[in-house]
Amino acid sequence: MANLRDIKNRISSVESTRQVTRTMEMVSTAKIRKAQENIEHARPYALAMAEMLGNVTKAASSVQHPLLAVREEKKKVAIIAVTSDRGLAGGFNSNIIHMTEKYMREQQAAGAEVDLIAVGKKINSYLAYRGIKPALSVQGHTANPTIADAKAIADRVIREYTDAAVDEVVIIFNRFVNVAIQRPEISPLLPVSHEDIKKTEEEDITKISADYVFEPSAESVLQTLLPTYVEALIFRSLMESAASEHGARRTAMKAATDAATEMIGTLSRSYNRARQAAITTEISEIVGGAAALEG
Repeated sequence: MANLRDIKNRISSVESTRQVTRTMEMVSTAKIRKAQENIEHARPYALAMAEMLGNVTKAASSVQHPLLAVREEKKKVAIIAVTSDRGLAGGFNSNIIHMTEKYMREQQAAGAEVDLIAVGKKINSYLAYRGIKPALSVQGHTANPTIADAKAIADRVIREYTDAAVDEVVIIFNRFVNVAIQRPEISPLLPVSHEDIKKTEEEDITKISADYVFEPSAESVLQTLLPTYVEALIFRSLMESAASEHGARRTAMKAATDAATEMIGTLSRSYNRARQAAITTEISEIVGGAAALEG
């Protein structure tokens, strides 16, 4: 059995760890509220954009645009994988990495070349370990994404899709369901389809039916509206991932805090048993010594 000093040092070490994990849990809890507010503020804009784009594309059904063009043969696919810059978030990052690898293998097995846009230090570190160089690396703002990051990604994929350099663009990220649930998913980004627009519209309960007059032309309106829509989708995905990161880290830190509390209880019981055994041994030695002196 370990001596009392070793057990006491172990208890002190676990208590220090528990203090750190509890602090990180509280910080993540505070950040979740801010991230949820950001999502709630961005959602009306994204829904209104999707609704307006759906109405415009219906009204201008004869208008052709490169971002609406569907290519039957997929020679090259661009994947935007969104992870975090920091760890200690359970399976938050590993789920995205595994899903990205699986999707890459599926596309390569189908004969398509893959371009990977890596968002977050975790996936960039993993790719560096695997010797894979991403087409674009974005790091440093995953916990608090900026519109500049979304615009940089959107400009690249829009340019490549317009030039027919890629035939499909998808984004892989953790969707924020609630504080306890974050769901990794693959969402198609380009080409922009009517089904995706309709799906986004169905998230809102209010509908606006309007007739549109295009000035100067429907082509000019779509030329501006479609890239903005893609940029809004990417920015919303980054914010969903940020909220999911805080939720996953809060869950992981709470589990670590609970485990530390349980370990402290176990160690305290071991300490008490060892202390009682030491006291019993000392009493037995004293009684034995006294009996020997009397004899």
